[in-house]
Amino acid sequence: MAELILGGARSGKSRYAERRATESGLEVVYIATCQPRDAEMRERIERHRNQRPAHWALVEEPLALARMLREQAREDRCLLVDCLTLWLSNLLLVDDPQACVRERSALLETLPALPGRLLLVSNETGLGVVPMGELTRRFVDEAGWLHQALAGQCERVVFCVAGLPQVLKGELL
Repeated sequence: MAELILGGARSGKSRYAERRATESGLEVVYIATCQPRDAEMRERIERHRNQRPAHWALVEEPLALARMLREQAREDRCLLVDCLTLWLSNLLLVDDPQACVRERSALLETLPALPGRLLLVSNETGLGVVPMGELTRRFVDEAGWLHQALAGQCERVVFCVAGLPQVLKGELL
């Protein structure tokens, strides 16, 4: 089962996803997409690591997410990807204009065949004003298109606001 968990910054989406992973009762593999580009981000990463259960496996993959999901998915595992918008940012910053389209297509093709549980965390960026810069507008567009496609494929979609999960698709648990 695949679940998309959306929310704004500090909405509680990661905490909710981590709770869902724990409640699954399955072996958890945390797939981190963040790249530590500066000291503040390194501190955030360290804080997140310290908050997660020590027995969870950690895989860091900033670009080839579909490949990593295929490698890690098993019927007895819960994969938690945090987060898709950082992954998109990474793809938009590589020196390959087709990287984003190629990797998004690979992800969408991969999802239906994955065994086990999958929790996908992402920032909802489409609730604010239209950004002024070209790269920022492209990022918001790419995130919106990705979220729409994933919401169509996932059995469950949740939107977190102020730490409260709102079920948009699927059963309320």
